[in-house]
Amino acid sequence: MTTEPIETPNSFKAFRIHQVQDGEKKKITSGFEQISLDDLTDGEVVIKVAYSDINYKDALAGTGKGRILRTYPLVGGIDLSGVVVSSSDGRFTAGEKVLVCGAQLSELYDGGYSEYARVKANSVVSLPQGISLRDAMALGTAGYTAAIAIQRMEDNGQKPEFGPILVTGATGGVGSFAINILSNLGYEVVAFTGKTEQETYLKELGASSLINRNDIEMGSKPLESMQWGGAVDNVGGDTLGWLTRTTNIWGNIASIGLAGGIKLESTVMPFILRGVSLLGINSVEMPISVRTKAWKRLATDLKPSKLNIIAPTTIQFSDLPNAFDAYVNGTVTGRTVVAIDESL
Repeated sequence: MTTEPIETPNSFKAFRIHQVQDGEKKKITSGFEQISLDDLTDGEVVIKVAYSDINYKDALAGTGKGRILRTYPLVGGIDLSGVVVSSSDGRFTAGEKVLVCGAQLSELYDGGYSEYARVKANSVVSLPQGISLRDAMALGTAGYTAAIAIQRMEDNGQKPEFGPILVTGATGGVGSFAINILSNLGYEVVAFTGKTEQETYLKELGASSLINRNDIEMGSKPLESMQWGGAVDNVGGDTLGWLTRTTNIWGNIASIGLAGGIKLESTVMPFILRGVSLLGINSVEMPISVRTKAWKRLATDLKPSKLNIIAPTTIQFSDLPNAFDAYVNGTVTGRTVVAIDESL
């Protein structure tokens, strides 16, 4: 553990993403560079980064296969954990362990794939007791988003006695955490996935059973038979429409993802006849009070019991570019932590 004051070097290593003109077209290039604090976007808190992680958005941005960034160039990485070097905001002091997740890093602001980061104070959360810097990135935006979803469902009255919770996109980061956390809270959890070969993994997390998404006949009536007490949906599109028609009375659906499409076809019937609630989950634009509460709960009653199974892999910073393609191709199960300075 670092106890000596941390000095920021004149230059340090970062994985940076550029947009360049290539003839008549623009293309994305990325790679490691030596940069300085002056190259980073503005912020009140300077952090020596210990760990980051890899999310699907990171892989799209780093490979140029998805236009995630809204300004160029930027350092990649939507999450980071580390130690405060300096802060002009009185809420944080040098030497304090902190994390940043879901705060438009690698979208509008320089991100966590860097030996040092400079970030907005309102995006910084003090590391809760009971979570290590590595654990924070094993959780990352995926764990934090799952916690926000469950927190909102509970706030809206979700209870285990309403019936099983269906988790779609079950083998992804958010899905994996949702299954494990909900199971720990006493819910029956059903995993909805096309990766039925991952049955052992999903049941180890706490899923009671699996549904192969390719075997489902979703129907077209305004209301179908009630099957689910609620749902955590990472898919959207036709799947989300089907969930509105099959969720039980007073059940909640937390809508997180759009892998299945952005269009939602439903009617008012589930909402006015069954009292179903559709809860939008935005983990980026979130009040700091909600962020802090979610992270404190991730260290206590929402703490995953299978974190070592969900996030089994740690890679070195230098290996980062080689890890993106597997995420883009959808061949990864579980989360990957990126070690930038493990001595912190």
